[in-house]
Amino acid sequence: MFKTTALTGALLLVVLMTGCANVSDQAKLDLQQGWYEDQAVYYVTTDVSDAEMAKAMDANYTPRLLDAIPDYPKPPGQKTILERVYIFPNKEQKNVLASIPNPLGPNSQDLNYSPIWLLYKVNWLKGHPVQSLRSEEAIFEAQDQGWVEIERTNIVVNCPVVSIDNKRFLQQ
Repeated sequence: MFKTTALTGALLLVVLMTGCANVSDQAKLDLQQGWYEDQAVYYVTTDVSDAEMAKAMDANYTPRLLDAIPDYPKPPGQKTILERVYIFPNKEQKNVLASIPNPLGPNSQDLNYSPIWLLYKVNWLKGHPVQSLRSEEAIFEAQDQGWVEIERTNIVVNCPVVSIDNKRFLQQ
């Protein structure tokens, strides 16, 4: 009887695993292009802490992501899982990421990278030329010049980077 139960369990496991493989072959996530240090990078958005934004991005509404935001002002040495992503609410350009995995995949050595992002809005101030800002440093320089203002939001998103060169992807 034990052999029959073990064999039945093993067969059930194989059937379940085969079913999972078929589902993953059909799954598709929209790639979004962003910038990191003047380099195009690609990521997917899976979860958003803001209901309206989650609906607009066809992502999971995940209010619990707000638990990642520390109390401000945050002590200088306090680490969080949050990284920064800069969005342009008027759609002047693609988002800018503060870090990416380096290299992409399981051998990443970048200790700053996290796929959990706190959104910062970059708004161009009137009377200043809109130009492409493709790095966090370029955004800070534009702020120093008085061209943009940066506004921290309380919106957290889960957006893992899946390609850096749009040729090699995670899970391919």
